[in-house]
Amino acid sequence: MPTFDRYATDPGDSHWQVPATGSARFSWGYDDGRDRLLALYQKGKDKQWDGQKRIDWDLQVDPYDPLGTPDEAMSLYGTRHWDKLSGKDRGELRRHYASWQFSQFLHGEQGAMVCAARIVESVPDLDAKFYSATQVMDEARHAEIYGRFLHEKIGLLYPINDNLQSLLGDTLRDSRWDMPYLGMQVLIEGLALAAFGMIRDTTDKPLPKQILAYVMQDEARHVAFGRMALRDYYKQLTDAELREREEFVIEGCYLMRDRLRGVEVLQNFGVPKAEAEEYSERSEFLALFRKLLFSRIVPCVRDIGLWGRRLQQAYVDMGVLEMGDANLDQLMRQDEEIAERLDAERFAAEERERVAEVEAAIEAGGR
Repeated sequence: MPTFDRYATDPGDSHWQVPATGSARFSWGYDDGRDRLLALYQKGKDKQWDGQKRIDWDLQVDPYDPLGTPDEAMSLYGTRHWDKLSGKDRGELRRHYASWQFSQFLHGEQGAMVCAARIVESVPDLDAKFYSATQVMDEARHAEIYGRFLHEKIGLLYPINDNLQSLLGDTLRDSRWDMPYLGMQVLIEGLALAAFGMIRDTTDKPLPKQILAYVMQDEARHVAFGRMALRDYYKQLTDAELREREEFVIEGCYLMRDRLRGVEVLQNFGVPKAEAEEYSERSEFLALFRKLLFSRIVPCVRDIGLWGRRLQQAYVDMGVLEMGDANLDQLMRQDEEIAERLDAERFAAEERERVAEVEAAIEAGGR
């Protein structure tokens, strides 16, 4: 079935065009470049993988409970609307919520692919172009995987959220070469990593856990790349130039905070928009979720040198300032280790199955 027949609501025009600004930059200096970035580039090459083969697509997924979401985590839980839903309706609501979340992941990954390609085009340093080229492939793989999960396992998609589309458009329209780094590598990727991690660590469903763990292994490198490049560059900027970047971060963080509410889902179930917004704002689970979404962004913003008074005050208002003290390197190491441990467990289980099959065949042959 074509993608457009699977959308829960009309996504509008099949193509979104963002006017490109800025310059394409070539570098004729083919010397070694920065050791840290070249090491990350080598790692990016070494860690390429095939989403068709590494992920076990034979695993079954219940589309009406794809993530094992408890009732209490649903923003309608405990409301008059929830009480009216039958068991079948509640399963359909879970399906729509999972579709909405993974659809935003899918659209964000396509945005990341375009931004990484823009970095290849516009960044002045060849070592950064090299690494960005590996990231383009990573993001294409992620979009492929999320698209397949939505098509084959859930059978439903949602259009891109307005706030995500707004931040993505602002990132791509800016002519300054560092803005795709800041908008995508720091804000959108940082938020995505936190959202992926929360689902990865709470779901008991093996297929989405695999997908998220393997995608996060790649994303850890992408955020490290953004940190390296921007930390070096922002040391050279004036206070006024830094404040401009901080204003962009403040606006983007407010947009991202308001992004993951799922109001569109509730409206599809007949809940008026004002009520849907109220339920989403009142939900303790969603409040915690929105706060934890900044666990990767705040320490990264501080690390790259954007930490002015107005930015800090914005984080105070959001209740996330203390996250600036988080150990981002440790979080990224954990993402790598979880993916590697998952691989080891899967391969060990497959080996045990093969041994059992051989032993059974030998035993049958000896009768």
